[in-house]
Amino acid sequence: MPTNIVFDFGAVLFTWQPHMLVQSHFPVEADTPAAARQLAKDIFHHDDWKAFDGGMLELPTVIERTARRLNLPHQTLQGLMSRIHEHLLPIPETVALLARLNERRERQGDVRLYFLSNMPRPYARALEQRHGFLKWFDGGVFSGDAQLIKPQPEIFQLLQTRYALDPTQTVFIDDLLANVQAARAHGWRGIHFESAAQLDAHLTTHT
Repeated sequence: MPTNIVFDFGAVLFTWQPHMLVQSHFPVEADTPAAARQLAKDIFHHDDWKAFDGGMLELPTVIERTARRLNLPHQTLQGLMSRIHEHLLPIPETVALLARLNERRERQGDVRLYFLSNMPRPYARALEQRHGFLKWFDGGVFSGDAQLIKPQPEIFQLLQTRYALDPTQTVFIDDLLANVQAARAHGWRGIHFESAAQLDAHLTTHT
C-alpha cells in the first residue's frame, strides 16, 4: 500500500517570515526585532486573520479591520497583504526533495503526494498559477477553500475522506508542532519540520 506524504506549505515548501514582512512595511512600528515579532503576531495570529485563512472573511475586510485595530496606515497594510503571495518563495532544498519523491512516485508507485495548507483563497490561487511543481501533488486542501483551518480535526478528516487515505499509511509534515500533534491525534504519523535535510533523513528511514 502506498505511503501518503502530506506537506504543509508555509515555512516548509515556501518561505514565510512575517516579522521580516512587517519590518519592511512598517519600519517605525517595527523598529526592533521584538517589536516586529509582536506586530506580526498582532496581525497574523488574530481571529480576523484566522477567519481570512478559513475563507470566512474577504481580504478588504481584514485589511480594514486590522488597520483600525492596530492604528496602521490602511494603504501600507493593503500593500503588504495584497502581495503576500509574492513573498511566498519556493524553498529550494524542500522543492528538490519533493521532486525526488515525485520521481519515486512515478517510478515505483509506492508514495502519494498531498498537501494540507492554511492558505487564504487569493494566495492559494496565485500559488497555483505561479508554480508548476504543485502539479506533482495527487491532491490537497487549502484552508480557504475548505472553510476550516489547522489544527481543527475536521480539516484532517476532510483530506483523509476526499482521497481515501489510510491514516496508518499517512505522514504529515508541518513546521508548527500544534498541527503535527493534531495529525497524530487523528492517527497519522507526524513530522515536525525543521529542515529539508532532517525531513529527508526521516522519510528515508521510515518510508
